[in-house]
Amino acid sequence: MTVGAVAEPTLRRGSDYAQLSRKISQAGLLNRRPGWYAAKIALTVGLFAAGWGALVLVGDSWWQLLVAVLLAIGSTQVAFLGHDAGHRQMFRNRRASEVAGLLAANLAVGLSYGWWIDKHNRHHANPNHEDHDPDVGAGALVWTDEQARERRGFGHWLARHQAYLFFPMLTLEGLNLHYASFQGLFRAPMRYRAVEAVLLVAHVAAYLGVVFAVLSPVKALVFIAVHQGLWGVYMGCSFAPNHKGMPVLTAEDDLDFLRKQVLTSRNVRGSRVVDFALGGLNYQIEHHLFPSMPRSNLRKAQPIVRQYCAEQGIPYEETGLLDSYAQALRHLHSVGAGLRADR
Repeated sequence: MTVGAVAEPTLRRGSDYAQLSRKISQAGLLNRRPGWYAAKIALTVGLFAAGWGALVLVGDSWWQLLVAVLLAIGSTQVAFLGHDAGHRQMFRNRRASEVAGLLAANLAVGLSYGWWIDKHNRHHANPNHEDHDPDVGAGALVWTDEQARERRGFGHWLARHQAYLFFPMLTLEGLNLHYASFQGLFRAPMRYRAVEAVLLVAHVAAYLGVVFAVLSPVKALVFIAVHQGLWGVYMGCSFAPNHKGMPVLTAEDDLDFLRKQVLTSRNVRGSRVVDFALGGLNYQIEHHLFPSMPRSNLRKAQPIVRQYCAEQGIPYEETGLLDSYAQALRHLHSVGAGLRADR
């Protein structure tokens, strides 16, 4: 099995989803936006390069901690481009999408493109499904009562307090993504395993080489901690509002594609500033329904999807950014409730 791009849904003629898809297609919202992406790539690469340029120019100074913040933002924005490439939002051609994804993910930020594609495919196919979605599988955090009941020792304590520890734990998410990427080289299906390995090693060598060449050892270690910590927080805060706290599906749930995607996803309201900050992931419902839709078209698709869901009587969840975090934290807190009662 090889993985090249995030899978598209299979249409059933006459289904509710097929009717919506025709509306979206007729509005031209599935068409590629090469001009928009050319500008977006140029600006994002410029921001990323400016961060590394600032690192060299500032030199061995504690002011580099501000540069670390800038680079955390730049790294996340580059990761968003890798996400778009994985969905073939930028290019219809598979090879161009893969090259863009490998450069953005493996080389620029040290995240395995193939490992992420495999994981993300499974998430898109069965969002918030307790048996099939890796994003709600038991890990450092638990997402279901059954997962919580299986915890012992330190994991039991962690699950009891996970709502309070969620944001502090995100500071380790960057390191976790790097570790999982290298681990994925040996386990995940991917088309270009050797290329991915070379690019990941090149990223680590270049990253550490530049940082330690410019900064003294102590400053270098603090810089890395701040950069990687904030990158993990930013990545976590961008993906957490999308599904956490929404219904978790089980083997007993039998939903069609449209309802499976809409009922498990949450949109985040906001201006174009929110669109930029979350990389378009704030339109999570539209993104899950039409994964290959260019990011810039998601805002235009939203009123069509929202009206169609209303006509079909399908709940359409949309909230503010802070409330989306509050809902996710309440869910984490409720999952740990039984463990707290057992004390």
